[in-house]
Amino acid sequence: MTDDADRGDDAEATSDGGDDREGTPPREEFRRDPVEHASVRAGMTVGELASEYGKAGIGAADLAEAAGIYAEMLGREDVTNFVGLAGAMIPTGMRRIVAELIRDDHVDALVTTGATLTHDTIEAIGGKHHHGRQHGEGSLREHDERLRDEGVDRIYNVYLPQEHFTLLEEHLRSAVFPAVEAEGSVSIERLTAELGRANADRNAEEDVAEDAGIAAAAFENDVPIYAPAIGDSVLGLQAWMYSQISDFSLDALSDMTSLTDMAFDAEKAGALVIGGGVPKNYTLQTMLVAPDAYDYAVQLTMDPEHTGGLSGATLDEARSWGKLEKAARNASVYADATITFPLLVAAARERISK
Repeated sequence: MTDDADRGDDAEATSDGGDDREGTPPREEFRRDPVEHASVRAGMTVGELASEYGKAGIGAADLAEAAGIYAEMLGREDVTNFVGLAGAMIPTGMRRIVAELIRDDHVDALVTTGATLTHDTIEAIGGKHHHGRQHGEGSLREHDERLRDEGVDRIYNVYLPQEHFTLLEEHLRSAVFPAVEAEGSVSIERLTAELGRANADRNAEEDVAEDAGIAAAAFENDVPIYAPAIGDSVLGLQAWMYSQISDFSLDALSDMTSLTDMAFDAEKAGALVIGGGVPKNYTLQTMLVAPDAYDYAVQLTMDPEHTGGLSGATLDEARSWGKLEKAARNASVYADATITFPLLVAAARERISK
């Protein structure tokens, strides 16, 4: 008979459900809490729901971990928060969440797409996106051909009337581009700041029912917006067309100075990356020329890792490049960001408000 005192680590391992047979090796990695079962009830808060997710596995556990990391990013005054925002987040109704994060001093720099700024501006000056269908009666092709005839663009199950792009063009040519034209070649950061000013002014002047939005909030709170691939958007097309008849042009490289300076000066840094593409890499690569790397990072994506593309690359892989500190806290959540982003923000806000 073996005395319990002589069994050492094996006794502890078996208390967590290990095999109690003689000769079972110590289970160092196995020593984790057992999976519990989430409980939901009427009236529970989002933060409480996120905590229940933490008892479960797969994506639920990932979201719970991400909420804890993001709450620490927002709750610490010594963390500089960088946000990479890609995808159709504005047409699908996530605009106000981003703007409120900016206004509440939870965003120090925003890296996004020209499309984000295009759709944000349309809403700021009186346009709207509308609920639609992925497809109607008959084939999907027939559905989209009918929308084409009606002058409506489709983004999955969201519709955008094409006349809003005429509204956008008028706004840009009258209130945005002329304001920087005399400066010649300007940074994209300078253009987006001017866009925010113009959006805020027109929104107030015309008493637009919708909020002035992301670019306006960034302008009013001195938060820089970077859109390194701005040419890949209607906003970029409009900027290019205006450059054909004026001295206006954009200097994409000059943005890297101010963004890198911010990373260089950060005591600690956190990254919230929504979607992939250029905003993700531009946000993360900044740390390659800074003395330190990200201490915190949260990624919301639907792109798989196994394709080898950057959009699906894990944050752990980014650690190998020196974009994240070795000891960084990071989590990735693989699901539709229109579902996970509001949950993440609500849970983190609840935790830091206590």
